[in-house]
Amino acid sequence: MARVRVFKSYLKTPFLILLAIEVCVIFFAVYSAAYLRFINSPNQFFILVDDLWQLAAMLAITTPVAMLATGLYQGNIREGMSGILLRLFISLLASWGIVTIFFYLLPNVDFGRGIMPIAQLQSFFIIGTLRAIFLELVDTETFKKRILVYGAGQSASIIDSKLRRKADRRTFNIVGYVLLEKQDLAVDEKKLLTVSGSLYDYAELNDIDEIVVAKSDMKSDVPVDELVECKFRGVAVLDIMSFFEREVGQIRIDIMDPKWLVFSEGYYQSDIKDGIKRIFDLVASFAILALASPFMILTIIAIWIEEGFRAPIFYNQIRVGKNASEYPVYKFRSMRTDAEQKGKAVWASKEDSRVTRVGNFIRKTRIDELPQIYNVLNGTMSFVGPRPERPEFVKELAKEIPYYHERHLVKPGVTGWAQLLYPYGASAKDSYQKQLFDMYYVKNKSLFLDLLILLQTVEVVLFGKGAR
Repeated sequence: MARVRVFKSYLKTPFLILLAIEVCVIFFAVYSAAYLRFINSPNQFFILVDDLWQLAAMLAITTPVAMLATGLYQGNIREGMSGILLRLFISLLASWGIVTIFFYLLPNVDFGRGIMPIAQLQSFFIIGTLRAIFLELVDTETFKKRILVYGAGQSASIIDSKLRRKADRRTFNIVGYVLLEKQDLAVDEKKLLTVSGSLYDYAELNDIDEIVVAKSDMKSDVPVDELVECKFRGVAVLDIMSFFEREVGQIRIDIMDPKWLVFSEGYYQSDIKDGIKRIFDLVASFAILALASPFMILTIIAIWIEEGFRAPIFYNQIRVGKNASEYPVYKFRSMRTDAEQKGKAVWASKEDSRVTRVGNFIRKTRIDELPQIYNVLNGTMSFVGPRPERPEFVKELAKEIPYYHERHLVKPGVTGWAQLLYPYGASAKDSYQKQLFDMYYVKNKSLFLDLLILLQTVEVVLFGKGAR
């Protein structure tokens, strides 16, 4: 399964093809629905047909965006068909609502209110069928790159230990591992391959699409000339760091050579990019504030009902932001007022007894984070970025996690790349894993990536992924 890179983000080609097909399905479903709607009145159909493109275009835009927001275009989606159909139903319902509101704001436009339900129903069954077929095809060898891992040491072993599930390997198939000279074996011996003769000849004979160089220590030697020949003759060659960056969205700081960090692309800072991101933050803040205001008012009422009118609604904590500056972050209070009686910072835990009943709900739905819109508006935070930590934790984590302070090169975010791909972090071990994703974001940040993250955060809220 090939990938394309769009604005520094890796997108899976089969999912882009699926997107294009589904856009066409939604677009032409409108015309099919209109034909069925006026099958006994063909003259009425021909009167409407010239204006149907407006409805078709609106649905063809809003529905895929809603599907993206519910996680239907994630390459490693692990849902069964029931979960996919639920997400598809929610997406179609959301697009229906958005388009209806849009056209009601333009009363002069007659978009055929009886057509849209038929079009959405058709889209549901056709796209549902396409998805079932796609899930069967996408896991076959046809769409996967055949990869030879050149190395069988500690670095190579991370592929098998971290990418075990079928959903993790939708883009590639590991043909085997080649043990380098002076390298300690760390993978299953049964997966070792012996390359006799030219490396390119072996790759051509075994239909190898890509060679991933996994050099686990400085003692092992890599046959540079043979790898250059492979690259010049059409076999892709990349290092294991770039492999994990592309396939998992991580920067593996545990096996990283500092030279890779120095010479790889990314980590670019500019006033223009910061200005564009600031405009994005302000627009997103006002839009989400308008949509979320009713939920915020209901949250305030719920806290008062549970704990009385004198109970504090908000709380703030000092967090570490851009350039290691400290600032207060604001949230709806979800814990008891005596949650930290001794004044010592404590990690949140699963089924934390300090969480109130209202707090449990607003934490799972991420409503407790909404007051941070104020932090975005005052410029201490961005909508998308690494989640900020408390100064007490930062001091501890910086001692244990390499390059931890690099996350402070950008503003912290209300949501982020790590929040999409890793569960709630409640320990130093979790923070280490999240740092792998945060480093990817800092390296590859762009407005396009921010939009993807913000949209996919909807799935986290709707389905309570990673909440605690």
